[in-house]
Amino acid sequence: MHEPEFLLFASDATLVGLSGGLLLVIAAVATLADRRRTRRTRIEAVGWVPWTAVYLLAAFVGIILLTLALKGWIAG
Repeated sequence: MHEPEFLLFASDATLVGLSGGLLLVIAAVATLADRRRTRRTRIEAVGWVPWTAVYLLAAFVGIILLTLALKGWIAG
């Protein structure tokens, strides 16, 4: 698989920022899935994914990674 040109020469801060952004997107998807699960019509169809834990973990790590990327971008 060919790596895109903008990722090939990206700084470490940019790669960490992209990873943090991806984790925040995953956290948003987990929030929507948890909201969908709480508003289900069939009460016995619970599901097996702990969406709240997925949200908390992804959001926590994503915010930390974006903070570190911001620090790297400011430092240059």
